[in-house]
Amino acid sequence: MSTTETSRFVRLRVELIVEVDDENALTKAALGQIAGDPEIPGDERAHAENAVTEDTAEAVAYLVDPFDLVSEVPGVELAQASWSSEQIDYDPDSPDWDLDEDDDAGDEEEEAG
Repeated sequence: MSTTETSRFVRLRVELIVEVDDENALTKAALGQIAGDPEIPGDERAHAENAVTEDTAEAVAYLVDPFDLVSEVPGVELAQASWSSEQIDYDPDSPDWDLDEDDDAGDEEEEAG
């Protein structure tokens, strides 16, 4: 495929695992973000406040903005984004959490090609 035939769009997959060591600070920050957002209608505001108060994963998701990941990258404009969060059981020593697993498979394909 030549450069002119190549799509201008790139799918960027990012998986992050964060450790919440201060739920109160996280919840307070999320509530502050909600309170400072004038575009949230009253009924949605109450729902968002309830969600971030009851679930730390919701608080993280409310504070993380994919636009922030690419906003300073020259020549790139965010076309679409979706993200979710969930509480998980995490064991950094488990082979199930080897984040380089996909990279190794990609390296093997590149070497073969």
